[in-house]
Amino acid sequence: MANGVNISEAETPFLGDAVDGSVDYKGRPVTRSKSGGWRSGFFIIGVEVAERFAYYGISSNLISYLTGPLGQSVATAAENVNAWSGTASLLPLLGAFIADSYLGRYRTIIISSVLYILGLSFLTLSTVLPFNYSDCQDTATCSPPKFQIIFFFFSLYVVAIGQGGHKPCVQAFGADQFDAQDPEESKAKSSFFNWWYFGMCGGLLMTLWILNYIQENLSWGLGFGIPCIVMGLALIVFLLGSFTYRFRQSREEKKPFLRIGNVFINAARNWKTTASAISVEQEVQGILPHEGSEQFKFLNKALLAPDGSRENGKICSISEVEEAKAVLRLIPIWTTCLVYAIVFSQSSTLFTKQGATMDRSLGSNFVVPAASLQSFISLSIVVFIPIYDRILVPIARAITRKPSGITMLQRIGTGIFLSILSMVIAAIIEKKRLQTAIEHGLVDLPKETVPMSICWLIPQYLLFGISDVFTMVGLQEFFYDQVSVELKSIGLSLYLSIFGIGSFLSSFLISLVENITGKDGLTSWFSDNLNRAHLDYFYWVLAVLSTIAFIAYLCFSRSYIYKSSSL
Repeated sequence: MANGVNISEAETPFLGDAVDGSVDYKGRPVTRSKSGGWRSGFFIIGVEVAERFAYYGISSNLISYLTGPLGQSVATAAENVNAWSGTASLLPLLGAFIADSYLGRYRTIIISSVLYILGLSFLTLSTVLPFNYSDCQDTATCSPPKFQIIFFFFSLYVVAIGQGGHKPCVQAFGADQFDAQDPEESKAKSSFFNWWYFGMCGGLLMTLWILNYIQENLSWGLGFGIPCIVMGLALIVFLLGSFTYRFRQSREEKKPFLRIGNVFINAARNWKTTASAISVEQEVQGILPHEGSEQFKFLNKALLAPDGSRENGKICSISEVEEAKAVLRLIPIWTTCLVYAIVFSQSSTLFTKQGATMDRSLGSNFVVPAASLQSFISLSIVVFIPIYDRILVPIARAITRKPSGITMLQRIGTGIFLSILSMVIAAIIEKKRLQTAIEHGLVDLPKETVPMSICWLIPQYLLFGISDVFTMVGLQEFFYDQVSVELKSIGLSLYLSIFGIGSFLSSFLISLVENITGKDGLTSWFSDNLNRAHLDYFYWVLAVLSTIAFIAYLCFSRSYIYKSSSL
């Protein structure tokens, strides 16, 4: 009893244990010891394992379904896969906008999960619809009726919409469970991104080892139906963790997009404002010059009202200007990582078709599905992440005195360099496969197996996985960390959009090369007869483009100014 008011100990958290800016699912203040951290993180990582299992249950073997039951050519199927995966990677921008501006991450996750499950159920239905062969002359080459094909692609894009809301919000919501102001939780948040990716690849491994086999040897309906059930279970797991979650509270009345938009609009209106007028205004506001304020100085014009006055309600604060600058600084890094995304998209398309022509037998009765070789990417990630997190980071931390060991940009750059090596190896191996086909007289026998073990492809997959540990995880942490609290979902959707645009660019590049190399009766680099195609030339082109992009990345990363901790 204090001043006539009875306050129970359960309702009064110890102030040192309280998490500033966060509440529980009922809007009450939360304590560090009873909420968030790994307690919530494990729930959310579990959801990610299930979601990636479902997503890659579709994407990893989609090209086989399109070239098989749907009867599409290799080039058309590759373009359709890239178009879908590109859309699925761009839609998180819309999902994140809705979450950060209106619904919040928690509600967006629930709604998008329902859409996800609905899309997967439609997809399953589209593959088990009865197919009437009565009008077909050759059932081996018949494709399903147009309605079934349209329904399949409709279902596919409903899944993309569900994934667009789910992907950026779940990861941002997971990172929200760690308080960056607490030294121990700050270190744990850096590890969270590593173990998040570890869990994601664990889900992918299960997909490649189980679902790909079911799809190619048992039933496509069952192969798409299992992910639907798994996503339903993932939604239940997510809801069960609600009692432990921390929900971030916005400290700004204005929406984040409105704040940033006002900065650019005011700066544009004040384009005639002189540098001296801006300096005077900075002195009036007591703004001390610093490294960040010297970059993108044209945005400092937003500190003045459009008429040059300082009328309250019209000018932008220095924090709003710095918030806009932080977003603008991301663009060069985003742009130079696009070629990495083009390279990334080959693992589920051309790598798979390449492996399908090779000797995939294990013993006398078992044939390895070509798409299952993608499991070596996940396997190398699952093996290397604990090594990186528990061995390499502590060693680097002791040398550099940085909590993460190396900077986020150094980590990303290391992965880009390794991806260049993976393309070089892929080109060399493909050249050897073509030579083997020539030596055994199989150039004009595309359905015959080239007597070269599919194990030759393992090195390019393994190196691809190690590069992912550096670049993919680094990009996730970088785009989450370098935006303001209210824009965390948008930050992660920007990271995902790299791979969306990269998939579209890959599709465009394939189409361009197909048109150039296949005209005037010449054999296209992407001929359906891969023994006459030249995927090796395409891999060399990607290696050269990656090298150019890597050099540009190094230039931009050297001049990058990290976001102020106050944003």
